[in-house]
Amino acid sequence: MKELRAKSKGLRAKSQGQLIIHHKLADELDQRRLYRYAEQLRAAGLSLTNNIAEGSGSTHPQEFKQFLNIARRSLFEDASMLMVFETLGLFRSADIDGLLTDCDLLSRKITNFSKTL
Repeated sequence: MKELRAKSKGLRAKSQGQLIIHHKLADELDQRRLYRYAEQLRAAGLSLTNNIAEGSGSTHPQEFKQFLNIARRSLFEDASMLMVFETLGLFRSADIDGLLTDCDLLSRKITNFSKTL
């Protein structure tokens, strides 16, 4: 059990890093008065980190897997928003491409961790 919690801490740390970056993007959106976009980006980022944290408190592996699944889906929501922001010209393609790569890597880590439960 301790090993699982330690691994989930690693996922939480990576997801929190992602959240910080997305929060900074949301701040930029706020400055452009795109408040709804900013709010949605923050909410999806928080859902990612909170579901990993909440799932790590589960006593049953299947329940933990479900929280990880929800976290992964929130990550896909983040990625979708980033692509929309790129299409709208709100952020540079080079910046978005790097963030999408980070989303993909974190998604793979969540999936692989889920398979160990």
